[in-house]
Amino acid sequence: MKLNKFNFDAQKIQKSIKDFDYRSLKKYTSPQAGNDLNAFLEKLPQHSGQTMLIIAGVAWASAGAVGLFTAVQLQKMAEIRIELEEADALKPIVPQIVDKAVSPNQVEEFADHAKDIYAGLDFGASGARITMTSKSLAAFGQFREAIAHVQNGGQGWRVSVDKLCVGRECERYPLSATLTINTVSVK
Repeated sequence: MKLNKFNFDAQKIQKSIKDFDYRSLKKYTSPQAGNDLNAFLEKLPQHSGQTMLIIAGVAWASAGAVGLFTAVQLQKMAEIRIELEEADALKPIVPQIVDKAVSPNQVEEFADHAKDIYAGLDFGASGARITMTSKSLAAFGQFREAIAHVQNGGQGWRVSVDKLCVGRECERYPLSATLTINTVSVK
């Protein structure tokens, strides 16, 4: 039976384990082994050239420098992460303001009511939009008051001006305004 291009025979392995002399390992664990290692390192420059020792020293110094740099950078990153977590914890929860369109029925009711009050203006309602027009500049006072009335027309209304034209330069009517009415909700 072949495994990974090698023949493994369990009996041969067991025999080689039994035949192995564990007492030969004793010499590596004896007190003399430390002295032997020291003697080997002292004789190393004689057996290998100085160039090889310099290359090995540079390699070890480079590895040490890279290890030290990595350790310092990891420490800095850990400190920055802690600071970011503290900053996120201190960040207040900011409510979101959302515009919600007023119901078209409310806008139509307001437009019908405003027609009775401001006789010189024409009012139209389309969804959440109200349109005010006049064929004459003489109704400017009513026009101005009607815009203010829309601003204060309903509870919580937030009115934005889509179109406002006053004067002879206006396309069709000398006084015209289109206002969108929303309510504000906070999430």
